Amino acid sequence: MTSLTLSQTIARFAVKTAAGELPPEVKASVRHRILDVLGLCVAGRALDTSSAALAFVAEQGGAGRAHVIGDGTPVPAALAAFANGVLAHSLDYDDTHLPSVLHPSASVVPAALAAAQDNDVSGDLLIAAVAAGLEVCVRVGMAGYDPDSGNSVFFEHGQHATSICGAVGSAVAAALLGGGDEQEIAHAIGIVASQSAGIIEANRTGGTVKRLHCGWAAQAGVSSARLARHGFTGPPTVFEGRFGFFEAFLRGEYRAEAITDGLGTDWEVPRIFFKPYPANHFTHTIVDAAGQLREQGLAPDDVVSLEVGVPAPVVRTVGDPIEKKRTPSTPYEAQFSGPYAAVVGLFGGGGLGAALADYAPEHLTDPRRQELMSRTTVVADDECTAIFPHQFPAVVKATSRDGREWTAKALANRGGVDNPLTDEEIARKFTDNAAPVLGMAVAQDVIDAVAGLGDTADVHHLLRLTALRENESTEETR
Repeated sequence: MTSLTLSQTIARFAVKTAAGELPPEVKASVRHRILDVLGLCVAGRALDTSSAALAFVAEQGGAGRAHVIGDGTPVPAALAAFANGVLAHSLDYDDTHLPSVLHPSASVVPAALAAAQDNDVSGDLLIAAVAAGLEVCVRVGMAGYDPDSGNSVFFEHGQHATSICGAVGSAVAAALLGGGDEQEIAHAIGIVASQSAGIIEANRTGGTVKRLHCGWAAQAGVSSARLARHGFTGPPTVFEGRFGFFEAFLRGEYRAEAITDGLGTDWEVPRIFFKPYPANHFTHTIVDAAGQLREQGLAPDDVVSLEVGVPAPVVRTVGDPIEKKRTPSTPYEAQFSGPYAAVVGLFGGGGLGAALADYAPEHLTDPRRQELMSRTTVVADDECTAIFPHQFPAVVKATSRDGREWTAKALANRGGVDNPLTDEEIARKFTDNAAPVLGMAVAQDVIDAVAGLGDTADVHHLLRLTALRENESTEETR
């Protein structure tokens, strides 16, 4: 019997997932991730870059088959996937898998929503497709994780694993929703591998291009599934071949067992971390540790110096170059700033501890916050480095004007299995994002519809609810 290639193994897993019964914890996790992405997309529409992406979509034309979240006019499915992927990732509020360090839902969920509408499928199949797509996305990411160095090989090469692996997961979800069999799904994977891309230099020095990455990944997934249905084929050894995915991206440094071991029985989906705060995930424990100092009685104006200790690989993202990280000029730059995260924690944030409003432009020019950032350093901490990347820990130390030394540690991120968000907190995050646009009553309708996917609610009904944004702008209108 001929052994299966990696893409064929993934395709078989996807078909079995659709035909079988998902574990309850996987189903619950998928529903939460769909709800999370819907809220992010609604809130993300306010960004200038979102307006630019939506204008681009409007210029393309084509037969309307799916909806951009928050809009009532259908557009081609691949373009809906693109727009929703951009919206979902743009606030840096989307979930993260560790230790692969990628954001799976912001590409897979938009691709699946678009493909589900395009193919008029049930909510049950949507949930199964999202589960399969997320699982594949993070497992391909884990294949590029080097346990010896404790870091992603993708990351070391300057590649955005989120969009590269997200394209693969999106293709699996979209092909499954299109009714693809094992062969067609494997071809969709083989096709999408040639469209996978993403460079992360914008994390360090600026630029908004990263906001496009999950949009491109979702669009590539939907397009590749369609192309496979029309007869295009991909190489069966697209992953492990001499000129395949892992050679091209990782120079042959990969772990195939991360994809295959326990596939279909040991699920990673429930282990994906939700983000409680709208910022780069590396900064979250900085917010938490600084918040502990505030709770201990340290006032921002009493701080003489502040030291933020993080894992060594994290310094280059949140602390380098330090002068730029101390002086973020846009909310986007603030989301990647260790000094600004400490400011949010010490001043106290909204929502679940830090809200979108805490990254508003007026806060960046606040003299008190600027002064505190100017006194903040970001250093590598050995304890944090030893834990990374299974968590993104932080140790924050301060010296106050009275000479006292203060220390606080946050060694486990909120939103992961070791420190999970409750169902109520996940719903609170959604309403914080969606209710200002949809109104609280419609936001609750969306929560109910997501909970009923596969039972009483379908995908079209769910997306129609978000399209009420122009008519249901406040709770009082209901």
